[in-house]
Amino acid sequence: MDFTGIARMVFASRAREIERYNNEAEALQRAALNHLLTKAKDTEYGRKHLFAATRGYEDFVKNTPVNTYEELKGDIDRMRHGESDVLWPGRVKWYAKSSGTTNDKSKFIPVSPDGLKRVHYHGGTDAVVLYLRNNPQSRMFSGKGLILGGSHAPNYNLPGSLVGDLSAILIENINPMVNLFRVPAKETALLSDFEIKRDRIAKEAMNKDVTNLSGVPSWMLSVLNRVMELSGKQHLEEVWPNLEVFFHGGVAFTPYREQYQQLITSPRMHYMETYNASEGFFGLQDDPADKSMLLMIDYDVFYEFQEMGTDHIVPLWGVEKGKNYAMLISTSCGLWRYKIGDTVMFTSINPYKFIISGRTKYFINAFGEELIQDNAEQGLAYACEKTGAQVLEYTAAPVFMDQNAKCRHQWLIEFSTPPADIHEFASILDRKLQELNSDYEAKRYKDITLQPLEIVVARQGLFNDWLKSKGKLGGQHKVPRLSNERKHIEELLALSSEDER
Repeated sequence: MDFTGIARMVFASRAREIERYNNEAEALQRAALNHLLTKAKDTEYGRKHLFAATRGYEDFVKNTPVNTYEELKGDIDRMRHGESDVLWPGRVKWYAKSSGTTNDKSKFIPVSPDGLKRVHYHGGTDAVVLYLRNNPQSRMFSGKGLILGGSHAPNYNLPGSLVGDLSAILIENINPMVNLFRVPAKETALLSDFEIKRDRIAKEAMNKDVTNLSGVPSWMLSVLNRVMELSGKQHLEEVWPNLEVFFHGGVAFTPYREQYQQLITSPRMHYMETYNASEGFFGLQDDPADKSMLLMIDYDVFYEFQEMGTDHIVPLWGVEKGKNYAMLISTSCGLWRYKIGDTVMFTSINPYKFIISGRTKYFINAFGEELIQDNAEQGLAYACEKTGAQVLEYTAAPVFMDQNAKCRHQWLIEFSTPPADIHEFASILDRKLQELNSDYEAKRYKDITLQPLEIVVARQGLFNDWLKSKGKLGGQHKVPRLSNERKHIEELLALSSEDER
């Protein structure tokens, strides 16, 4: 039975509400801030920072400091040990173990009931609202959604508080009605061993009528490849003829797009990017022809933006197109003026649309080149287009000056389809990066500062083996794409050297 028509009617009023984003962004954001301050005024943090006396954004800035995780860690630890009314009213039971990096240090992000309902689930619902609006012929509720998530982490649990990947928390707390439209079974979805989980998901899902996928592109691709192995089919639509959309997020889709298009050849297939982090749900791709995402501005999230390279912070209504900003959020999970670690660049003001340009910690600026992740993704996509290559995973880091004052960028790339000539690929990538980034171009001028970039080809499975060695295989875990130091790339190269011995 197809329930898509019913869903479309239920969501029609929400689609009209989102139209307010075009002309009422400042009012919606000011209302979000006032709501958060009113709810939290009697918390310990709210009393300390005068939320009850705060009248608007200017007072909020004056009374409330900018925070990183380190500034809030003490309060979050107390919340995890059972204290109430610290950063948000009541007691918070769930904590998302942040997996935005592969650092050993863990972050535990509070996920309050309000945050679940008014941020995370709100975003998931709006993804469907916007997809149905853009695709009037959709029949996505005639079958099931394959939702790929993480797992709980019981070794981090404390009495009264539970830890898991955000996706596992969402699955654990989801309305039971949703389970009628999703696979795999809950116990399979929450398995911690990704290799076992991948096999079980493929076996459970391959004989179902799957119409939609949700998950991180890299891990979903691994599951889909297992489905193909088990089914013996050539293309995924032979297994799931009614498959029509992949809601993806967590990592940039660009390196994986061609692989998905080869796996799924149906002209009816759609792709929709989402921006859902442990700290909140922030953006949705509302136009299939535009890779930028719509900033979701009427959730329990108030946004601020710090221009990169400066101390200048502005609210949403103060941003400019084309500038690179670090994003700060205040949310109903108890994060206040919190630096999330992502950088964004606005492509539109009415409505506010943006791209994720990288991470505040993950870029290369060892020699003044200011190379960001968006540059890297565009450069790789161009080099793949010109050579027919396909990139599966990559990371890049500087090689610092030697005794002859020579330095360069070193890229470690795992190809699913390698180029015929790796030197040609490197040359195309290098030229494209110069075209995209004037600082990089200046440093590459006549090889005076930066030498041509170097590409090291990684063996198949190297990045997965590295993540597995850190207990980070599957879920929302990601490889850091760019780094200003060599820790990650040296670990990967060392692991590769061990294989050769």
